[in-house]
Amino acid sequence: MRLRTGTTLAGGLALAAIFMTGCAPGSSRVFQGYIEGEYVYVASPLGGALTNLAVARGEQVKTGQLLFELERGSEAAALQQAEKNLVQAQSQLDDLNKGKRPTEIASLEAQVERARADLKLAAVEFERREKLGGEDVVSREELDQARAQRDADQAQVDQLTADLETARLGGREDVVHAAEATVQSQQAALDKARWSFDQKQQFAPTNAFVQDTLYRSGEWVAAGNPVVELLPPANIKVRFFVPETALARIHASQAVSVTFDGGRRAYSATINYISKQNEFTPPVLYNRENRAKLVYMIEGKFSAADAADLRPGQPVDVELK
Repeated sequence: MRLRTGTTLAGGLALAAIFMTGCAPGSSRVFQGYIEGEYVYVASPLGGALTNLAVARGEQVKTGQLLFELERGSEAAALQQAEKNLVQAQSQLDDLNKGKRPTEIASLEAQVERARADLKLAAVEFERREKLGGEDVVSREELDQARAQRDADQAQVDQLTADLETARLGGREDVVHAAEATVQSQQAALDKARWSFDQKQQFAPTNAFVQDTLYRSGEWVAAGNPVVELLPPANIKVRFFVPETALARIHASQAVSVTFDGGRRAYSATINYISKQNEFTPPVLYNRENRAKLVYMIEGKFSAADAADLRPGQPVDVELK
């Protein structure tokens, strides 16, 4: 969305009138001015064909109301792909954190139990042969073979126990971290795809009057080109100019009364801006006579209800309260 100030011919004529007529006759508290509007130009950062223009010129729109929609088939496909990629990455991470499957764990547990049983048997056999060896019943070679079998069975138990613990742990820490990074990357890609998809629809940022629509359905809209021109009531203001001699009597938050030809009543506005720089100054020295030609721009804002009756470019009379 872009914000621009609407400058009209009527406003320029009002400025010129200041130098010809000065203040309104018979009053040093009435000044000439005009209504100014700051338009909001709503655009999409992405280009595409205009498939749905949901508003028309002259309508009133509410905050969040759909203004227009561009073709977004490619963005929808990219969003769907990003969602599936994230599901796949998350599944891989979950698989690493779970370790092996329950049936694989059960198989390793059974192998550990069998190895422990073999170890127990080998230990008993070694103990028996060790006693008989002291009585010279078995040879030393048989005793060494029993000891070796017991040690081998012990190593088998240790190996299978370690394998079981590893299977329960899941993936290695660095592999898990890599999988987590992949999930984060896919989440960022999904966020970007969703943003692109959402940008093909634009909604009213505030309550506003539809000043104009700049494209018709079916036309191609380049990225960043405005499609709808809005005028929110808060962006309607009165602009008037006062001579240097009257500037001291004006201050911010001061109330003014605004009237115009054919108006049903006087409209109240509040001064919110006083220019620090004079305008339309003749290129001469600031002597006492020329100081009377200096003017300063003043701006005031209306309530939302009063702004609805006003149109940019209207010449008005502004009276200080």
